[in-house]
Amino acid sequence: MDCDAFYASVEKRDKPELADKPLIIGGGRRGVVSTACYVARIRGVRSAMPMFQALKLCPDAVVMPPRMEVYAEVSRQIRAMMLDLTPAIEPLSLDEAFLDLTGTERLHGAPPAVVLARLVRRMRDELGVTGSIGLSHNKFLAKIASDLDKPRGFSVIGKAQTEAFLNDQPVRLIWGVGRAAQTALESAGIRTFADLKRWTATDLTARFGAMGTRLWHLARGQDARQVNANAPVKSISKETTFDKDTGNSDILDGHLWRLSEKVADRAKARQLAGRVVMLKLKRSNHSTLSRRLALRDPTQMADVIYRTARGLMDNAAQEAPFRLIGVGLSDLLPETGADLSSDLLDPQAARRGGAERASDEIRRKFGDGAILKGRALR
Repeated sequence: MDCDAFYASVEKRDKPELADKPLIIGGGRRGVVSTACYVARIRGVRSAMPMFQALKLCPDAVVMPPRMEVYAEVSRQIRAMMLDLTPAIEPLSLDEAFLDLTGTERLHGAPPAVVLARLVRRMRDELGVTGSIGLSHNKFLAKIASDLDKPRGFSVIGKAQTEAFLNDQPVRLIWGVGRAAQTALESAGIRTFADLKRWTATDLTARFGAMGTRLWHLARGQDARQVNANAPVKSISKETTFDKDTGNSDILDGHLWRLSEKVADRAKARQLAGRVVMLKLKRSNHSTLSRRLALRDPTQMADVIYRTARGLMDNAAQEAPFRLIGVGLSDLLPETGADLSSDLLDPQAARRGGAERASDEIRRKFGDGAILKGRALR
């Protein structure tokens, strides 16, 4: 199940006056599009497109920053609906997941197709968001099917149909085949699945390495991966691209705090904490610096993330100016036990932590703009 323009759908649900307007979730002329509603997509706007390009294509678009804590809450509600159908759920993101419905027909008194139709109807009626279903006998084909008829799509690829369906399809449908891989395949005369099937496994492996073996199986619609309900979230991160390259420490500090706060919000929403703080900086020549520091205790607190990332950024200050800054948490684990130890070198840490928890509660009740730190206004 893959939600349709999830962030934009939630915003239009909460602001009905936007229903017929092109809506882009993202920000900054040198930022990128997180999500575009289907009205904007008709104009050519796509996820990950540079914002300046999106606004050229759709100058009348309404642009809104993402509200991750709201999307995370809706995602939890959708997950609860899925759990009513099967415990075998593997989330790919907030708005997309694999479900294994094998053996549930007797339980639900209906085949998987009917059960999934009920799921997306319930999502629409109770949460005001829509989704598209891809149903097949393995994950590879289910993923392809979910993208065939969006929005509000429902596509089925049966076992007996697999070979006939795939033959004339372009290889770019394969999950993970990006532009570079597609170019490499085309240079070998491989544009469709039928082209791919003409190659032996040995030749594909010799030409493309480990990916060649995978391609041989996928060309035949074979995918042995199971739905893994315990697949871990590996990291949580957030980044922003500046309108203008900058080495101004106050501007960088303001962005660093806002990003740290958003990463912390996502971690808290998912009830996770991280042992490693990551910093990403992109120079004006597009080269990237990555820094990371392991913490004594896992954290989900914006204050800890910010102070750690600030130290990493100070050490890289001589590389300025920068065009992008990103902050993240990795080595994730459940939030139980996070932020328990006191910091003997920083007696005020406990007070700041208590203030942050209080601020979280105020923002939860009254909205994101109800309370801000001064550095967030830089």
